[in-house]
Amino acid sequence: MLFRLLRPAIFALDSESAHRMAIEGLRLMPHRAPARAGQLAVELAGVAFPNPVGVAAGFDKDAEVPDALLGLGFGFAEVGSITPRPQAGNPKPRLFRLVEDRAVINRMGFNNSGAEAALKRLKRRRGRSGVVGINIGANKDSDDRIEDYAIMTRMMTPHASYLAVNISSPNTPGLRALQDEGALTELLDAVIEARGAVSEAEPPPIFLKVAPDLEPTDIDAIARIALDKKLSALIVSNTTISRPELRSHHAGEVGGLSGAPLKPLATQRVRDFRSATGGTIPLVGVGGIASAEDAWERIKAGASLVQLYSAMVYEGPGLGAKIVRGLERLMKREGYSTIAEAVGSE
Repeated sequence: MLFRLLRPAIFALDSESAHRMAIEGLRLMPHRAPARAGQLAVELAGVAFPNPVGVAAGFDKDAEVPDALLGLGFGFAEVGSITPRPQAGNPKPRLFRLVEDRAVINRMGFNNSGAEAALKRLKRRRGRSGVVGINIGANKDSDDRIEDYAIMTRMMTPHASYLAVNISSPNTPGLRALQDEGALTELLDAVIEARGAVSEAEPPPIFLKVAPDLEPTDIDAIARIALDKKLSALIVSNTTISRPELRSHHAGEVGGLSGAPLKPLATQRVRDFRSATGGTIPLVGVGGIASAEDAWERIKAGASLVQLYSAMVYEGPGLGAKIVRGLERLMKREGYSTIAEAVGSE
């Protein structure tokens, strides 16, 4: 209700200023304990998620407010993308609301304060409960992007519930080329080796975040490599460079499209990767999830967890808890006792 009252004032601001205001608001929010495990609890790769609804990377780029997000009822929060060195990202304006389409286009370009700044914040939360994934990326001007991922892995391993290797942003030129079979194999070998070099009794699992704009041969190759490297999950998917029919005057902006128009493509990609992996690798469904019904559809298509971000622009920060309550009702209505039973049930 409060968000609905404030939304006209928020939407009067440019998108990036509004986002910054949201982060500052969460910084000032009184501490709340993270969600407790209940009937929606999911165990994936040895990590206990109290519920399957998380915040996608991109919202909290610099790991400023993961605990505040968990206090809103989300089952997990993924911070980043974080790169070894700070970078300003692409020129502004670079973030656009497509209100008529309930969508967002961004060409942020991995803007963040760098690994050292994020690391200081993450060290301060050591000992706190709650699932916090760390999404890692490479600097735009890096001479060796694979080494960037190895550096990030070594730095973030002690502080991550899981590591998300992001090779699917459309806003860093050439980054998606790392999804090619040879490059992806080399990258994952470097990440796995770097994780092993860090003294951790139980190192965090590795998730790989992929793009929705893939051909069937790409999906098969990524699935084959993910199986071979024993990845713990695939995050399906990032923003799309495709353009379905849109009504907003921002429709022609360059960048990655997210929100409601991404839903059909992202849902299909979950089905595709479920099929390509034979259901043996857990999937995290992202893209166009704005309701409990959307989340339930993605779970039944094959996702063990779901994430959202763009929908919060339109529905506010209470959306995660609302979806959790809705999932409890849907699961009960359809006769499932756990989320795991429903995964891939369509």
